[in-house]
Amino acid sequence: MGKTVKTRAEIENKYKWDIEKMVEQKSFDELYEEVEKTTEKIKQMQGHIMDSSTSLLDYLKTNDQLNKAFEHIYIYAHMFCDVDTTNTQNQQLKMKTETLNDQINEALSFVRPEILSSSYETVLNYIQENKQLEEYRFTLESIFRYQKYTLSKTEEAIIASASKALGTCDEIFYNLDNADIKLGNILDENGSKVELTDSNYNYYITRLNRKVRKDAFITMHQYYKEHKNTFAAILKGQIKENFFYSSVRKFESPLKESLYNDNIDISVIKNLINTVHNHMNSMYDYMKLRKQILKLDDLHMYDLHVSLIAHTPKEIPFEEGKNMVLNALEPLGPNYIEDLQKSFSQKWIDIYPNKGKKSGAYSWGTYSSYPYLLLNYNDTIDSVSTLAHELGHSMHSYYSNKHQNFANHNYPVFLGEIASTVNEILLNHYLFEHAKTKDEKILYLTEFLDNVRKTIYRQTMFEEFEIKMHDKEQSGTPLTEQEFSNTYYELNELYYGKDVISDDEIRYEWARIPHFYSSFYVYKYATGLSCAITFAFDILNGVEGAQQRYLEFLSSGGSDYPLEILKRAGIDMTSKEPIEKALSIFEQKLEELKKLYE
Repeated sequence: MGKTVKTRAEIENKYKWDIEKMVEQKSFDELYEEVEKTTEKIKQMQGHIMDSSTSLLDYLKTNDQLNKAFEHIYIYAHMFCDVDTTNTQNQQLKMKTETLNDQINEALSFVRPEILSSSYETVLNYIQENKQLEEYRFTLESIFRYQKYTLSKTEEAIIASASKALGTCDEIFYNLDNADIKLGNILDENGSKVELTDSNYNYYITRLNRKVRKDAFITMHQYYKEHKNTFAAILKGQIKENFFYSSVRKFESPLKESLYNDNIDISVIKNLINTVHNHMNSMYDYMKLRKQILKLDDLHMYDLHVSLIAHTPKEIPFEEGKNMVLNALEPLGPNYIEDLQKSFSQKWIDIYPNKGKKSGAYSWGTYSSYPYLLLNYNDTIDSVSTLAHELGHSMHSYYSNKHQNFANHNYPVFLGEIASTVNEILLNHYLFEHAKTKDEKILYLTEFLDNVRKTIYRQTMFEEFEIKMHDKEQSGTPLTEQEFSNTYYELNELYYGKDVISDDEIRYEWARIPHFYSSFYVYKYATGLSCAITFAFDILNGVEGAQQRYLEFLSSGGSDYPLEILKRAGIDMTSKEPIEKALSIFEQKLEELKKLYE
């Protein structure tokens, strides 16, 4: 907090991760050469992969060898660069692996069509004949699910060429939303003129001074209002692109295509939207309570992010934050804590910011490496929460890598945010239980409530907006700026209720949501948090077998479709129950907050 940022060399080694272990047994150059040789070996298999069970197994084993070596150098180079992005040699190393990735993809583009030119019945016979293929059963099943949606080689080549021209909407949006964005200036609490940016917006929208947060809100959305027609054209282009791909591959709709890879039933999204709609009154009650607590005559969109209590943030050194996380995660059991301690003793974590270090935080590693964490720890409670969050990702990877073979270790995106969010919920619960004052309890209660508001309610609203706009395109409704803005505004009014004034500026918020360019993705945040709340509170409430089922979930990797993995852990996302459970806990926490204000 307010400290001078050091150079990389000035950071003590004990606070840095030990990624050199990744190239301890084989050097970067040796691994690079191995990737080139293994790629060439697979190229020589062209036309013969499906000749026999032995040739298929040979390809799959060789492909594993390629991927293990390549991910090692790719991830090593990227992490090496991320801790000092100003270093030219680091950048060159990273670019070298990216170029290699393109070369591999081009050289091995024949593989998937060649496998799919055979029949799945042949594959099943091969598995029956050669038991070593059993570990690849799910991999092969996942590939052959796409057989009916795979076109001829000529048609696939045309689509590949078209994708180079079509895949520009997200890039145009990125440039408008980042490189070319100029928001203007506002006055801070001291009356000083400051430039508003995307990165400091979250700071000013939470200020206790209402004029500051109002000015930040209006200034931010003014940019999108001024460019509304351009943003509408870009998003319309993305939607039309989605329909192009789904129609040429004979999918019923872009939504159905997006769900197909993970074998997600459309009932998951329908249940999410319908259940959230049935619990709108809980959101309205929370908004009404916010209005009362803040003593406002009217509650605007720019009042939703401010803390309900005035508090001075406490500085939390890393060792203290580490102990808070360890204590908070004790309900996951002694074995989990023992394994978690390895992240500190084995130097998985790059802790502090330094000049040139990539901002933010992440967890990343390979099948045979540590699941490393990049942090920019700055002695705040938010940094403690980030530590807990990223450790959740790392432990998910640690257990999946430990218990699954290479083919099945990588868990899908649908499951990706559950473990990290379980850790956040357990930390929030621990802090609430150990709060010494009424204000502290209010702080942690509202943190939980706002997390559900932003992640379940708001992300469901985003998903409903996406579906509505794709439905309009399918029905022939022209996707004008007014169509985008009016639809979004009506949804905002529905989700926040009459006690919140939906300011006119909010009708342009759709234009600044990057996730709309990764279509039908946002619902996974809502389902992920719902699963995490179920896991966390079952464990906290001592539900029989809950802890063990959760650890088995962490160990499942990508060994099955995500809904099946969750079912084995006791959560059926094709039912309304997990969403109902999460929102009922939201309602319980809301009642606790009300009692604190009685």
